Amino acid sequence: MMSKVFLIDLNKCNGCYNCQIVCKDEHCGTSWLPYTAEQPETGQFWMRLVEKTRGQVPWVRVSYTPTLCAHCAEAACIAAGRGAVYRRDDGLIIIDPETAKGNKALVDSCPLGAIFYNDELDVAQKCTGCAHLLDNGWDVPRCVDACAHDAILYKEEAEFGELLSKAEFLKPVADLGPKTYYLNLPKRFAAGTAVDFAADEVLIGATVALKNADGVVATQITDDLGDFKFDQVASDTYTVVISAEGYIPTKAVADLTERDLSLGDLGLIRA
Repeated sequence: MMSKVFLIDLNKCNGCYNCQIVCKDEHCGTSWLPYTAEQPETGQFWMRLVEKTRGQVPWVRVSYTPTLCAHCAEAACIAAGRGAVYRRDDGLIIIDPETAKGNKALVDSCPLGAIFYNDELDVAQKCTGCAHLLDNGWDVPRCVDACAHDAILYKEEAEFGELLSKAEFLKPVADLGPKTYYLNLPKRFAAGTAVDFAADEVLIGATVALKNADGVVATQITDDLGDFKFDQVASDTYTVVISAEGYIPTKAVADLTERDLSLGDLGLIRA
């Protein structure tokens, strides 16, 4: 059987938390042996919706990233499992709930933090891809089935075709051959408003250039509110240059190395 993979499109995720909720619903209070023992009600999220608030008022965005075991091709947990962690023919990685007992090193072996330790049962646990359902007639795991916007898909790798060439991986596992792909992972943004303070007006149709050490990266025209926003740009230090007919150009530094940035109102003076 060819390996199956997850493809998660963050542009389609609206943060409903259905994926996280149904994972708890499927695994809390129920053991699916020999696939996995039951998941504790607290402390573990085999599917975790990572919510991050970005930017500053008035430019604020919340991004959501469904995060689960990446079922990596070069999974460190398999070596750390000493025979207790195995890969199925469909590509899913399973921690055997019996033979893995007492092996706390499994938790530290995962750079993504997707393996948890159940102290009560003395065993490491993680996402199984709902293998128990797939082996009993289901086509997809619960998280995929519950996603109302098709933000999470699970198919044969070949079925996704060229989509995977546009996809990325979460950084902690990017070099391990992860089988969880992402589209539209959030990058940086810089936004602001061009203003003529003397006239107490916004500047509509001003040209805004985003520059780094290599030159102009992107340009925009301010909208009917005088606003501009450079989205999905690489982490870097930029200079924002605003120019408009009859005005002296103005500049602002946008350091996007660590965070997204609201530049606020940027004033231009008449020439």
